[in-house]
Amino acid sequence: MTTETLEQRPAAATTPLVSVRDMTVKFVSKEATVHAVNGVSFSLDPGEVLVILGESGSGKSVSLRALMRLLPARKTVIGGSITVAGQDVLAMDERQLEDLRGGQVAMIFQEPMTALDPVFTIGTQIAETIIRHEGVSRAAADARALELLELVQIPSAKRRLSNYPHELSGGLRQRAMIAIALACRPKLLLADEPTTALDATVQIQILLLLRKLQQELGMGVIFVTHDLGVAGEIADRVAVMYAGRFVEEGPVSEVMLRPLHPYTQGLMGSTVHAGLRGTRLAAIPGAPPNLARLPEGCAFAPRCASVEEACRVAVPDERRPIPIHMARCIRV
Repeated sequence: MTTETLEQRPAAATTPLVSVRDMTVKFVSKEATVHAVNGVSFSLDPGEVLVILGESGSGKSVSLRALMRLLPARKTVIGGSITVAGQDVLAMDERQLEDLRGGQVAMIFQEPMTALDPVFTIGTQIAETIIRHEGVSRAAADARALELLELVQIPSAKRRLSNYPHELSGGLRQRAMIAIALACRPKLLLADEPTTALDATVQIQILLLLRKLQQELGMGVIFVTHDLGVAGEIADRVAVMYAGRFVEEGPVSEVMLRPLHPYTQGLMGSTVHAGLRGTRLAAIPGAPPNLARLPEGCAFAPRCASVEEACRVAVPDERRPIPIHMARCIRV
């Protein structure tokens, strides 16, 4: 076979690690039905980092929990399709979900003090996860727990195995949470604002550590945040979420340099940086909509400076000025 023939052969298509199509999440009660996620679609390749950006209440954390079906079953209705590592998550029974969680998919929660069990040592919590999913002996699990604490760069790792969560600082607890998430070598890591409760110096350390581990272990990562600086530091692709929908999505450099949706532009304009010294910070007027009473048209219309009458009639379709960059706005 000639070199020319090899060059003409198309590259093999990558099977997505995550494929989500028209996902909806509703919370149903006697008082109201809250439409938390409203038709989200995306895919994630192995080894890729997707950052979901948006204000509090936009549906970011609910979307992550829906991928693992961690939402209360009695009050939650999930629609659409969710496929992770080739498995239909919505068709799984409880036993299959237990195998998926921690084994194939792991999650780093926003506040490790509430996610970690206060009555067990860090070493015990890591070891139990390994024993549950890999069926190894306690001695092997303990040895692996020590390796994980060293991997996430916890100082005096052997001594920390016998510490309880309250004996660690916020930064060390977050590293221990990451160690538990990585215990069974997951294919997909979900991170729900894992640096929000940390000071700025520790935030940078955790972000750099996550990016380093993601590249070394080849994991796909979905990272939720409201911080544009975090997105720029860790993302390959960015999805901007508002009122339960992705209103813009594309490569991080494309979205940051050429934001198309007025909401994304507002987020960029209201971000503090050195060039703003001595000037008034721009802010997006108004507040996010009530997800129990969403407007008929574009949910951002009441806050948008460029609103037109057509915006209030129907939800805008996806528009793509270039194939890799999507925005839901009639002005695109």
